[in-house]
Amino acid sequence: MLAALVTAAVVVPVSAAARPRIPAPAPAALAPPTPATLDKAYTANRANAAEASRMAAAHGDRTRAAADHAMAAPSRHFLTFDGRGQGLAVEVLGDLAHADRVAVLVPGSDTTLETYGRFRAGAGALQDHLNRLDQRHGTHATHGTTSRPHTAVIAWLGYETPGTVSTTVLTTGRAEDAAPPLKRFIRELRGVVGEKAHVSLLCHSYGTVVCGRAAHGLDVDDIALVGSPGTGADSVSALRTSARIWAARGADDWIVNVPHVHADLFGTTVGFGADPVSPAFGAQVFAAGTGGHSDYFKPGSVSLDNLARIVLGDTSEVTRA
Repeated sequence: MLAALVTAAVVVPVSAAARPRIPAPAPAALAPPTPATLDKAYTANRANAAEASRMAAAHGDRTRAAADHAMAAPSRHFLTFDGRGQGLAVEVLGDLAHADRVAVLVPGSDTTLETYGRFRAGAGALQDHLNRLDQRHGTHATHGTTSRPHTAVIAWLGYETPGTVSTTVLTTGRAEDAAPPLKRFIRELRGVVGEKAHVSLLCHSYGTVVCGRAAHGLDVDDIALVGSPGTGADSVSALRTSARIWAARGADDWIVNVPHVHADLFGTTVGFGADPVSPAFGAQVFAAGTGGHSDYFKPGSVSLDNLARIVLGDTSEVTRA
């Protein structure tokens, strides 16, 4: 029955009325960022978001116009903004130019410019918690010196996410498309923060499939997989990365019911393989509390505290499942 359902999901198109494409300007043409050019990039992308808002409003799409308008606020710092289609956005929370601890969040399905606010809320909760932990502990050893770490969190909506109710959410196609831009972004990030900075990749739901596809050779220190349906790899070693691999699943996360299988059907890979929290996979499994699929970055949660400690490098303080 499972095989039949999966096959049908791949070969039978989903019937739905196509949404009219929302007009938006082309993204700002910018060189890879450096510490000296970050403000220029932020200014250019805010201007682009403002123009996208005006065009969406003229098109009669109030929801997109409001989302774009919020992103054009003077306090927002985008490395990338593209208002076309579902939209792409890469936002910085914190002082990236001086950061030596950086978290990059990769979202799962149904994350678009319209729903971006909830994704950003998780990034903001992490940045707030990092600041609280820093103040609580006073000083940390950073780059061989005793000094307070400088943290930044990046919300990376750098790919077209699949819809939860769609054929694409069952396959690796979107993840394969997303892996090259994620790799490119991490290379550009290193150009800003340097090779000594500690970079953590925090991946949620379908975002863990993206991170699995991008992991090989990726210049990050930690990869955390939360609420994962699988990564497309059968084990940590199959990811072919030197990064430390973490995994967690909340007690009330419905993702536990997703079968951990994969098969090639009609030239398409369906399913994502081994469960990252299983002992056989080989990840370092940490506690995520009683939360559900959308609760990993919830303020006050066990999972958020552990993710923050991974970002800070306080791995001895991470509570294990």
